[in-house]
Amino acid sequence: MSFTPSTPAALSALALQTFEQVVRSSPGFKIRSGQHAMAERVAETLAAADLGDQAAPAKAIAVIQAGTGVGKSAAYLSTAVAMALERKTRVLVSTATVALQEQLIHKDLPVLAASMDKPFVFALAKGRGRYVCKVKLDRLAGTGSGEEDLFEEDFPAVALSTASQEAIEERRIQLYDHMATLLAGNKWDGDRDTLAQAPEPSDWSAVAAERHTCTARHCPRYKDCSYYNARTRLAEAQVIVANHDLVLATLGLKTLPDLDNCLVVFDEGHHLPAVALDQFSSAMDLSNLRWLDKLPRTMQDVAKRLHLHLGEDITTVCSQLKTVLTQTQRLALDLVHGTTEGADGTLRFAHGVLPEPLHEPIAQISAQATGLQKALEALGVDVKAIAKEDPSMAALCAQLYAKLGALAPRLASLSGTAQLLLEHGEQPLAKWLQAESENGYLNLSAHACPMVPGDLLRQFLWSQVRGAVVTSASLTSCGSFDYFLQEAGLSGNPNVSTLEVSSPFDYTEQGTLTVVHTRAEPKQADAYTAEMVELLIRDLDEVQHGALALFTSRAQMRAATQALPTRLMDTVLVQGSLSRTRLLASHMARVEAGLPSVLFGLQSFGEGLDLPGKLCETVFICKLPFAPPSEPVDEARAEWLRKMGRDPFSELVIPATAIKLLQWTGRAIRTEEDRAQVICYDKRLQLQPYGRRMLGGLPPYRQLRRQGREAAQPV
Repeated sequence: MSFTPSTPAALSALALQTFEQVVRSSPGFKIRSGQHAMAERVAETLAAADLGDQAAPAKAIAVIQAGTGVGKSAAYLSTAVAMALERKTRVLVSTATVALQEQLIHKDLPVLAASMDKPFVFALAKGRGRYVCKVKLDRLAGTGSGEEDLFEEDFPAVALSTASQEAIEERRIQLYDHMATLLAGNKWDGDRDTLAQAPEPSDWSAVAAERHTCTARHCPRYKDCSYYNARTRLAEAQVIVANHDLVLATLGLKTLPDLDNCLVVFDEGHHLPAVALDQFSSAMDLSNLRWLDKLPRTMQDVAKRLHLHLGEDITTVCSQLKTVLTQTQRLALDLVHGTTEGADGTLRFAHGVLPEPLHEPIAQISAQATGLQKALEALGVDVKAIAKEDPSMAALCAQLYAKLGALAPRLASLSGTAQLLLEHGEQPLAKWLQAESENGYLNLSAHACPMVPGDLLRQFLWSQVRGAVVTSASLTSCGSFDYFLQEAGLSGNPNVSTLEVSSPFDYTEQGTLTVVHTRAEPKQADAYTAEMVELLIRDLDEVQHGALALFTSRAQMRAATQALPTRLMDTVLVQGSLSRTRLLASHMARVEAGLPSVLFGLQSFGEGLDLPGKLCETVFICKLPFAPPSEPVDEARAEWLRKMGRDPFSELVIPATAIKLLQWTGRAIRTEEDRAQVICYDKRLQLQPYGRRMLGGLPPYRQLRRQGREAAQPV
């Protein structure tokens, strides 16, 4: 008779025992006290949470920063999976990047499954839009376009020649026929990512599965639907790997396990706040209005073919909506051009206050779009009902429902954005207009977005989660969790515990951090860039193997690239000159051949890039990665803080920069055998109080100071 632990302490002990067994059986096992401490905290946290129906459920969330080399995925996977199997529940692991998802699915979880006594199934969760809709494909295969282009997601932003249109049409015919043939021969599972060649986004969108266009169980292709087959496999898995976007986008939709009845791990958790803002932002297109001509025709056609009655004059309402949108378009363009001297750009509304001329038209858009949205939804309900009542009509209903659903997101964006633009409370929203011209075509849009991610996460995510671990290598800023907890909506939460697990690397022995003191002040952009580039080129001559130079702007990187002498032209590989994959492959090939190679990159190269050993022996930081509020949401939040007598530079800019700096310096030492140096050309890191705060949050590199070209001296 097996013993089933019932107390949190017993559950925790069992999970930790499994972790210890798994790591001991791993090839090249090394005792890592930090990894054990992390596993222990994961076990204690997840054991303390009540799952399922409870009157007053206990909640527990651990926020764990695990430095490079700790082995955090092994610490949380073995512990959480063992706990889930014992509690007969599931584990949801959410990441921010595809790279980590692939590592978990193809490496970490297979290894764990092979070393655990209890078997378990794991699966990767993807959004519905990654799968083909066979109903749409059936309609398009052989023609390249649907009747009246009913599934066309967007009109081209530029006028195309007849030859170009014919080329696109031919490409689509070949693509859709090819996909249909693969499906018919059971040589493709309908997952976009498993196609040998990735299709153009516009081609794929015409056949992508979407919630708005799907009749689900009433669809004649339901039993062999690629998306629902994947959902079935997901339902059979005890461990599900997803991403932050999908988790937040599907809250309440039953796509993933209920968060109050499973164990959750957010790896790369420092991305959660930014993902939350992106998920809860809203925008309306003010430049492309032709779809409004198609909306009444589509609704009337569906109603006529199924003998249904439309309750209101859809044609008149659509005409009124198009008129007010055209009026708003002119007003918006005048407002943008009035502040940008006739040029394209962004106009943010100060303090979230909508200009008076826009109040009435935006209110009309809200009322009319909401009315049409309800009429469209009601018609869709009727279509589904017919499919349910008469299976012989299911195929036709699926096609007609897809017609309606293709237009639903447009109405939803108008209704939702207009309502947010009209909203004004104690904490204002960020609101702005964006005008962009491309090849003679104008894109004009209106945007609204909450500006404090913590409030969103607290309301929509943490209110549901019972037991969770949030982990990353960069959750602290200037040595404190305070900034992340605030941004993530966890500050002041009594159910939250924090743990910082240091890297097992000996940074003092393995690396140095040299701060170069320039004559020019970093705020003197032109003079500083010129001097920094001169010093950087001098240091590039010393590179023997691999190095990485990180820039804060494209203009700064361009200045350094243009200043390269002929002798360094072949040594430097610049981000954007090739795809990321080819760029890294070229870098590795040069280093392996014994040649020096330097990568020039921006922020995306400062995080998640793993170049151990000779591939990266030096990281050049060309300037502290400050991100002054320039995006509308950042500007609005800074404005709001200043209005409340608070300092956005201290509260937002410094902590965010410190986290980026921690990520950037983390590119240098990736293994216990690495020897590397970090060279930063921004003297503020040692001279300014905030710079010294940032230094306090970095690994304990041996610090040096260099005056211009002089030899470096210990600090």
